[in-house]
Amino acid sequence: MKIHLYYIGKPRDARTHGIAEDFIERVAHYARIDMRQIRPERAEFWSKHAAARKICLDPAGRLIDSREFTALVERSEREARDLVFVVGGAEGLPAGWRERADLALSLSPLTFPHELARALLAEQLYRAFTTLRGHPYPR
Repeated sequence: MKIHLYYIGKPRDARTHGIAEDFIERVAHYARIDMRQIRPERAEFWSKHAAARKICLDPAGRLIDSREFTALVERSEREARDLVFVVGGAEGLPAGWRERADLALSLSPLTFPHELARALLAEQLYRAFTTLRGHPYPR
């Protein structure tokens, strides 16, 4: 299983981007993972990762707790199915992307800057893997 975290828009806050990068590095101890910026008009992940489970972050998406998120990661790992996460930019996701995704996921009913959403998502991925491996982090 490999995890791809794609985001739209350049990181403006180096500190927040650094938090996301730190958690991505931590996740790399448990799974192959990459995080990269994409341009919507050149996004190829729909066809490039055809068999992957595609999850778009959207404030109007489904709310789940950390336990359910961990179950989603565990299921993908068990099925050896890649995960693709897409975080929209300041304007959100391009039209039609939410509908094409396997899951529209909301991190909170609150609205966050997209950089902070990336950091929260990266932390939840780390939390999921440490939970699955019995690491004391998620206490």
